[in-house]
Amino acid sequence: MHQLDLFSTPGTPHPATDIVTVPAKVKATKKKVVAAAPMPGKKRGRKSLKELSEDPDLIMELDKLVLDKQYYSISEVAAMFKVNTSLIRYWENEFDILQPKKNRKGDRLFRQEDIQHLKLIYHLLRERKYTIEGAKQKLKEDHKLAARNFEMVQALLKVRGFLTELKDQL
Repeated sequence: MHQLDLFSTPGTPHPATDIVTVPAKVKATKKKVVAAAPMPGKKRGRKSLKELSEDPDLIMELDKLVLDKQYYSISEVAAMFKVNTSLIRYWENEFDILQPKKNRKGDRLFRQEDIQHLKLIYHLLRERKYTIEGAKQKLKEDHKLAARNFEMVQALLKVRGFLTELKDQL
């Protein structure tokens, strides 16, 4: 055991009552980390089908968006889909149909064709709730069939939106 004087500076005397006995080796205690409570209304991970039906359809919003440029940066594409750029890069690594051009610097440049592929991937993963492997298999089996089904679903959603607007006007 060592004696430490906590209140005095070296060389100045202090009363003996202020001297504290401390063991030579003090074990560091692990502090308990308390996780912050999640924000009300904010939930991590995928949305449930009920939540997706309550939210406006992202793909419908993207169809209304006019693609007037020849190339889009990854940040612009991520903003279109309301996802992180890292997710777009991950999907590029996982799905063979997604092949954006890269400039000399290495920046990804997405064409309109790539954005259509991303719409299909987004539809399979986020709206239809496929796993990555399931979506890969679906696209590998028949990419054209999956794209045609996706286009039919989008056309039906447009008709549904038109009919609900018409009903609201009556």
